[in-house]
Amino acid sequence: MSLQDKLDAFKADFKAGKPPYHAPPEIHPVMERATAELIASGQASRAIKVGDLAPHFRLKDQDGNDVSSAELLEQGPLVVTFYRGVWCPYCNLELQALNEALPELQRYGANVVAISPQTAVNSRKSVRINELGFPVLSDTHNGTAAAFGLRFELPDYLIELYQKLKNDLPTFNADPSWTLPMPARYVIGTNGIVLYSEVNPDYTHRPDPSEMFPVLQKATQSA
Repeated sequence: MSLQDKLDAFKADFKAGKPPYHAPPEIHPVMERATAELIASGQASRAIKVGDLAPHFRLKDQDGNDVSSAELLEQGPLVVTFYRGVWCPYCNLELQALNEALPELQRYGANVVAISPQTAVNSRKSVRINELGFPVLSDTHNGTAAAFGLRFELPDYLIELYQKLKNDLPTFNADPSWTLPMPARYVIGTNGIVLYSEVNPDYTHRPDPSEMFPVLQKATQSA
């Protein structure tokens, strides 16, 4: 089953209110409105894309270690995924899919990192519950997400909904700003140039990890 098939199945169960999901049905139009507005804003088209020079970053992993994109690129291509946080089930499904693909990605010499605005405690939870073999980096205040053109502010009505659902992003992220990154996936070549990019303002849609294999294969052959 592809990643998108798994995401679609989860979405159907969530909207149907099947156990263990008991979200009230009135939340769905609110979330769909916010997604539609983010799509209409055109922000995704202005994010870092194929052919661009990827911004460098140095962030802390779940254990407090510094992780530098420049140092990782000295070892080989770099796969970077931006996600919203451990509280997001769609993000967790994506991380699990990436973890399943990790041996193949490493076969092409690639390193993998995941980036979210959440605190180290929540990053450790992401690693633990998803049994990840790659680091989760804390992007304080979504600074790196902003450099990639991914950071956006939640509209007031969505903040109100999140508060009702006790989805307290300021606590999750130790940041009062109520910002998130659009989900995005990148393959960055050893020269720092983006070889693959997928940015989607609809958080329920994520590309399958297998889409990166031909890109990495070509990068390996041309190295």
